[in-house]
Amino acid sequence: MKLEQRCQEIELVLADVDGVLTGGHIIFNNQGIETKQFHIRDGMGIRLWQRAGYTFGLITGRSSHIVKIRAAELNVEIVRQTAEDKLPVAQEILASLGLEPRQACYIGDDLPDLPVMRAVGLGVAVGDACPEVRQAAHYVTELAGGHGAVRETIEVILKAQRRWNDLIQKYTS
Repeated sequence: MKLEQRCQEIELVLADVDGVLTGGHIIFNNQGIETKQFHIRDGMGIRLWQRAGYTFGLITGRSSHIVKIRAAELNVEIVRQTAEDKLPVAQEILASLGLEPRQACYIGDDLPDLPVMRAVGLGVAVGDACPEVRQAAHYVTELAGGHGAVRETIEVILKAQRRWNDLIQKYTS
């Protein structure tokens, strides 16, 4: 199935955090407080996705207060942390939303993301994902994790659905 066809039914985008929304670095300050760096265009992409009437969610194996803060800032209500096995978590999210796996996209970068990527309609690997994840992906972003790869993915989907131009019209006209 071609990428454009896969994008047609996507209504839910789920993403890993470390290595996808961030560059994958875990930084602790001298007080032991973790910090993360997020790309602003990923946030804008998430907002555009939501304006299109769709849902965005996060599934991460780690737990971090900063993830809760960033999710709240972006009105992302689906946040699942400490998910060691991500596939059952993704299946629970899909069931709660009444969606089929073909209606979901998952963006990942490392081995724990593979089961979800293989189970959804559109599995996406960020440009600097490990080789196994890039090989399993339906789409590999040009951009690396933490450098706008989520925005790139959302643009690809919305353009395939012919919705991009309408969503950005308020900025371009």
